[in-house]
Amino acid sequence: MSKSAVARVVIVGAGFGGLAAAKALARSPVELTIIDRYNYHLFQPLLYQVATASLSPGEIAQPIRSILRGQANARVLLDEVTGVDGARRSVRTAGGSSVPFDYLLIATGARHSYFGKDAWEAVAPGIKTVDDATRLRSKILLAFERAEGETDAARREALLTFVIVGGGPTGVEMAGAIAELARRSIVADFRSIMPESSRIVLVEAGPRLLPSFPASLSEEAKTSLEKMGVEVRLGQAVTDITDDHVMIGATALPTKTVTWAAGVRASAAGEWLGASCDRAGRVIVSSDFSVPGHESVFVVGDTAAFNGPDGKMLPGVAPAAKQAGAYVAHLIDAKVRGRALPHSFRYSDYGNLATIGHSKAVADFGWARFKGLFAWLLWSVVHVYFLIGFRNRFIVALSWAWSYLTYQRGVRLITGSPDRATSEKVSKAA
Repeated sequence: MSKSAVARVVIVGAGFGGLAAAKALARSPVELTIIDRYNYHLFQPLLYQVATASLSPGEIAQPIRSILRGQANARVLLDEVTGVDGARRSVRTAGGSSVPFDYLLIATGARHSYFGKDAWEAVAPGIKTVDDATRLRSKILLAFERAEGETDAARREALLTFVIVGGGPTGVEMAGAIAELARRSIVADFRSIMPESSRIVLVEAGPRLLPSFPASLSEEAKTSLEKMGVEVRLGQAVTDITDDHVMIGATALPTKTVTWAAGVRASAAGEWLGASCDRAGRVIVSSDFSVPGHESVFVVGDTAAFNGPDGKMLPGVAPAAKQAGAYVAHLIDAKVRGRALPHSFRYSDYGNLATIGHSKAVADFGWARFKGLFAWLLWSVVHVYFLIGFRNRFIVALSWAWSYLTYQRGVRLITGSPDRATSEKVSKAA
């Protein structure tokens, strides 16, 4: 503990886990610093709707300063963390700052994993940020525009072929959303092409979609997608991706638009700390989310490898990150006040939800399972409820109601250049 009268708490990352911790420390006698490289908190579960022109970024994001403006003990730094000095108890940033701490919480989330094929990222982007989603939206919409003016049948077919790699919730939701965009929303907008004839292919290397759901709901998702015209390929691995085709096993599928939803890896937190990590790069933490050898450093969310009392890994979902963040905040508060520490962390699983398309979703609560319209209504209510800000909730609910009645997409904007953005990202990485 620092000799100062008030403990200094630094939170790196204002995602679900970091923000939950910050809010839980609102009444604690601490000086709280939240560091994030973006100035907003993002509701990632709805990013795919930005990528498919249903919602705008401002409807699923809120400025961090706005969220915490009433919290007197909190300050926000817009910067990117580059390292942690455990001996000096400070965080280094790209801006050249050194931020001291008595307690550190790292909640930096995850990035895409291409399983050693990092070159695929340039041609098969995923969606983890607003920039990712808006670039992908432009790429999808631009494919239709280019197909409209294409006279070569083979090139036009490649432009109208959309491949999604990965059959988890993001992959299923993306496939369904692109199918509805092509077959419902823009059918009457073109003259030379028939968008409804687009080919949407969902590729999953495993034996079924939505592996975290019961088998019956996985089959329901597959059946619903196929009724929407999506080709579902199970038990088939992608072996190569280029700018004009995808190799599925030994078969080449010509396409210009590939979306990656197959895997994630943790942020660089393990490297900052020199900590033990699992194969996905997640920091192996103790039962209180502290890093072994660093009792005042905690890691939560997708960055942490946490095994519960039952031996199961804590899932990488928003509710788990929020519960972990709040738990660590209560733990820090107890230590600062000299009070008894909270009981061991126990995750409350509120169930799994995934939407497939218009009036179609699956929901698993353990004690009950739902599908179809009722599951879709549950999914909608839950996602609107967890959005931050009344304005965001109202606008998203209104947008969904309008889309439900008309099948129209209100944010069909091609902004910037998706090709240039991708090339710039690759050149920076190099």
